[in-house]
Amino acid sequence: MDIATILGLLIALAGILGGNILEGGHTSSLIQPTAFLIVAGGTMGATFVSFPMGDLIKALKDLKKIFLPPKEDMDQVIADLASYGNMARHNGLLALQPMVQEASNDPFKAKALQLIVDGTDPQQFSTFMEIELAAYESSEKAGVEVFEAAGGFAPTIGIIGAVLGLIHVMQNLSDPTKLGAGIAVAFVATIYGLVIANIVCLPASSKLKKRLKTQVLLKTLLIEGLLDIQSGMNPRLMTLKLQGFLPPEKRKTTES
Repeated sequence: MDIATILGLLIALAGILGGNILEGGHTSSLIQPTAFLIVAGGTMGATFVSFPMGDLIKALKDLKKIFLPPKEDMDQVIADLASYGNMARHNGLLALQPMVQEASNDPFKAKALQLIVDGTDPQQFSTFMEIELAAYESSEKAGVEVFEAAGGFAPTIGIIGAVLGLIHVMQNLSDPTKLGAGIAVAFVATIYGLVIANIVCLPASSKLKKRLKTQVLLKTLLIEGLLDIQSGMNPRLMTLKLQGFLPPEKRKTTES
């Protein structure tokens, strides 16, 4: 569970609701089903128009990555590559064949290992895996783009809700009992749009970008490591080289 995501949402909501209470407002004044329907429905509709269904489904599946991050153990990846390097130096590249089966739950890694075991030319190996990496990155960006787009639509839909609320107010100027509800919908719709964009959609997009960046780095490490294994590089030197891909704070833990 990503504590930062949970904590961030709680802090944001507490700040907004707490500030409203300190200003003398009531939480109930922010609960406007009509405004929520306008903003949420309008944002979803605009997002659905902008993307194919496959991208939308991908974005929904990616929601779990915001709260449950995928495995991101760079130290383990480097350690595994060093182990593969030792195996290959002592028993040849064919000794890595069992590793292909072990990586069956990771198609990218399994394909990379199989190409190495099959004795693929290093240049061809690089070309094949760069294509795979580009395809992976393009596929994973779909969820990011969906949340980015929704974050852009929400404030504008909030303004539409505000205008609709004001239209309702103008149509009922002769009935003061209806003015409050119309004005509330107008302003609360704007708040909903801003909250959905700046506390939900755009932060979700940023979090997924960070996750994707890390996964791309892990796969880059794998490609570089396997190329070094194929060239016969000393596993210790390979480890030192791969540590160069890591940020300094991460490198310290790996080098210790």
